[in-house]
Amino acid sequence: MTVKDGGQLTDLSKIESNHAMETHRDEKTIDSVHWDIPRERLPNHIAIIMDGNGRWATQKGLERIEGHLRGMETVRTIVEECSKIGIGYLTLYCFSSENWKRPQHELDFLMDLLKHYLIEERPLIMKQNIRFRVLGRRESLSVEVLNEMDESTRMSAQNSGMTLALALNYGSRTEIVDSLRQLGNLILQGKIVPDSIDEEMISNHLYTQGMPDPDLLIRTAGEMRLSNFLLWQISYAELWITPVHWPDFNAHTLYQALNDYSHRERRFGGLKSN
Repeated sequence: MTVKDGGQLTDLSKIESNHAMETHRDEKTIDSVHWDIPRERLPNHIAIIMDGNGRWATQKGLERIEGHLRGMETVRTIVEECSKIGIGYLTLYCFSSENWKRPQHELDFLMDLLKHYLIEERPLIMKQNIRFRVLGRRESLSVEVLNEMDESTRMSAQNSGMTLALALNYGSRTEIVDSLRQLGNLILQGKIVPDSIDEEMISNHLYTQGMPDPDLLIRTAGEMRLSNFLLWQISYAELWITPVHWPDFNAHTLYQALNDYSHRERRFGGLKSN
């Protein structure tokens, strides 16, 4: 399959992943690359800000699209690994509502790449029993992309394994605004009163409704900011920042994050346990 990049065609079928890694799984521990992590110390929900595709390519003297292509391979690796070790939810920040400011040829390439990913990864999603969903506004996305999103969502709706959520055309402030508009309409319809609105009700009207809040937020490429990602939901998430660019992020880096997380004590505002 080919996608366009500034008028040129890139053959996606020739892409080969360099991130594959063998793992061992048993009922009690996760043992990969010498990591032994108790299963009860794993996060249930991991959210990742996948940053650094363009910088990775630029540093290597390549076109930015090469970074996006390698980044897609990393997505495949991390999705498979998280599903394999029993992570309940994986949310990936794929395309923000602010990313529309990028050059048009790059946007066209990214949308074609997204469509390719949705089609090509569908058999793997079904094989691994993954439930697929999308977070974000549908407007501005092409009909072709929307159709493939909806097909993956429909086909995987009854799957009972890990939930894979792609944040596309997503902005957390927009998400909160949309939630409040829904609640405002319910008030106007007389279905609720303002005093009945609480945190749970707001959470139930966010794009992530039905999903638990993230336990671990990973950001690649060393940036120390949240970039308008899941601002409501990550109030008590553990943060893990790595200088590794997303195309170089692999199973070993993932296990570093999981190992660090497993040694943290989450107090949610309380005191340290004795």
